[in-house]
Amino acid sequence: ELGWISKVYVNRPAVVRHAEQIKKWKTVKGNWQAAWLLKAVTCIDLTTLSGDDTPSNVQRLCSKAKHPIREDLLKALDMHDKGITVGAVCVYPARVSDAVNALKAAGCNVPVASVAAGFPSGQTPLETKLAEIRLAVEYGAREIDIVISRSLVLTGQWEGLYEEIRLCRAACGEAHMKTILATGELGSLANVYKASMIAMMAGSDFIKTSTGKEVENATFPVGIVMMRAIKEYYWQTGYKVVGFKPAGGIRTAQEAITWLMLVKEELGVEWLTPELFRLGASSLLGDIEQQIFYHVTGSYALQHELAMA
Repeated sequence: ELGWISKVYVNRPAVVRHAEQIKKWKTVKGNWQAAWLLKAVTCIDLTTLSGDDTPSNVQRLCSKAKHPIREDLLKALDMHDKGITVGAVCVYPARVSDAVNALKAAGCNVPVASVAAGFPSGQTPLETKLAEIRLAVEYGAREIDIVISRSLVLTGQWEGLYEEIRLCRAACGEAHMKTILATGELGSLANVYKASMIAMMAGSDFIKTSTGKEVENATFPVGIVMMRAIKEYYWQTGYKVVGFKPAGGIRTAQEAITWLMLVKEELGVEWLTPELFRLGASSLLGDIEQQIFYHVTGSYALQHELAMA
């Protein structure tokens, strides 16, 4: 709906002002903090996207996905029987089979997500992107994180962007598709809003801020704009099942809580589920487990006391 896109206006000073207020929000303490942190754990896409990934470190990641928090810490919180796992394990397509096999061997139903479609730059031919998506699905990925061609946004080719995402959605088949906008490279918040709308119109199950490889990744101004796009899309269409995923640069437990609180404020409590909210992170889980350890014991864990995330 190009008429809809052409009317988009973003009040950048107001968005930035609101983002500054978010940074001043008071944090939660005690049992409330522990509860928010466990909620954050269930929404994490536990990720490894390194050039030196091997079957063994993917297997270790999958073990951590099934047991993200030490069992004795969960027992102390009376949460040991609640089936707490991360939201998904995210790897490159070449490592999908390793992850699927490791999770199956562990008796764990955590879905495997795979980046595809020319991740992270998006600078590959469309045919190659679609082939990569199909292969990742064939290998067993239940979620696909595609990345858009930024040039289509920067040159205002909205119909071209729609068609690219639509074809990617078709290639995903039954797998859920998260569309990475790479917001740090889109030039303006208005472009972020427009790209969010196009991605949803083309059938995305999630819209995601970043690849984690850009200079600027998940920021509160971008998050506000994307969540308000989701809200407007719901108001206009009645379609409520588009999720949001901030990714890149989210490393601390406090940052995770702030993102959860922002989602609650902008979209509502119903979005605080793994089906509609994810946190893309590789090192975040380690800090969350450290904070839960402190909450239970009153002291911080030594390096050898917590399994590597």
